[in-house]
Amino acid sequence: MQPLIKRVTQLRDAIDVAYGQLAIDDRSNKAVRLEEDLARPEIWNNPTDAQEKSRQLAALHSMVEPWRTLRAQTADIVELMELGDDSLLKEFDGQVNALEKEFSERKKELLFNGEYDDHNVILRLSAGVGGLDAQDFAEMLERMYLRWAEKQGIETRQIERSSGDEAGLKTSVIEFVGPYAYGRLRSENGVHRLVRLSPFNSDNLRQTSFALVEVLPQIDTPDEVKIEDKDLKIDVYRAGGHGGQSVNTTDSAVRITHVPTGIVVAIQNERSQLQNKETAMKILRSKLAALRMEQHAESISDLQAGESANWGSQIRNYVLHPYTLVKDTRTKHEDRDASGVLDGKIDGFIEAYLESQIGE
Repeated sequence: MQPLIKRVTQLRDAIDVAYGQLAIDDRSNKAVRLEEDLARPEIWNNPTDAQEKSRQLAALHSMVEPWRTLRAQTADIVELMELGDDSLLKEFDGQVNALEKEFSERKKELLFNGEYDDHNVILRLSAGVGGLDAQDFAEMLERMYLRWAEKQGIETRQIERSSGDEAGLKTSVIEFVGPYAYGRLRSENGVHRLVRLSPFNSDNLRQTSFALVEVLPQIDTPDEVKIEDKDLKIDVYRAGGHGGQSVNTTDSAVRITHVPTGIVVAIQNERSQLQNKETAMKILRSKLAALRMEQHAESISDLQAGESANWGSQIRNYVLHPYTLVKDTRTKHEDRDASGVLDGKIDGFIEAYLESQIGE
């Protein structure tokens, strides 16, 4: 019994350390405050704010509850084992194995130590060089991330999408909502390159195409990233594309330019100008937060003109001909199951990137 007691005591101590590093008590207190806010009837006078707080609460619960349960179960089994009933040794051994396995999975969250790692994500896909192939590749990546999110239990919401004229897509903006969404997806930020036999030319020639993936931490509250009104240029215009229901009969589309950095965000997806403005501001705050991290700037006012995730930062190659291989240029992690990767099997790339950041 003593060796098993020693094992579970060490496990309990390791859980306590991780519990503190992840600030589970602080997150739990934040959840309590959100519950109190949501219990007030007047909060539903602003449905957008209430829904956002509900989502934040759900995300906190999904982070906090597994750790609290794991910690309580480990403490309980330590107490039971110290009673010294050897007839339960086999049962205790099975329970300790299960707790160790659970902790092994949970402690991966310790890799998410970045400033915005616990935030949700705004992911923007853009087709690059390669014509129809690039637009098709952008749509393949869109499906890859949506399939990954589905497997992870992460919610997604399409913010904006511009389809290609013949196939694929030109741009797609998607919101990902779930525990450590930014911490997990930030490794995807950069240029992705596809090599394959093109289905879009009659000679079926080998084609190289590119797509840009921008992964931004979703900044929901203005206090997190403060932007001066004098630094903004806001234009409204008539939405283009497929219409109906007054979408392109009123000036509902909004374009916001952050003058100091030159970053431009245009949104026309929502029906009202106010909704489009709110969405555009959310994306602008997210872009500025990402740029601040990239430039190691202390505040938004210190930022220099530039664009996060520019076309020079190629991070991954997807080769479908003459062989199949997906390889990350930064970590050298590779997977020969290219179809599996494009179906959402990207956790190996995410974990390799996170582990490489520990060394840095």
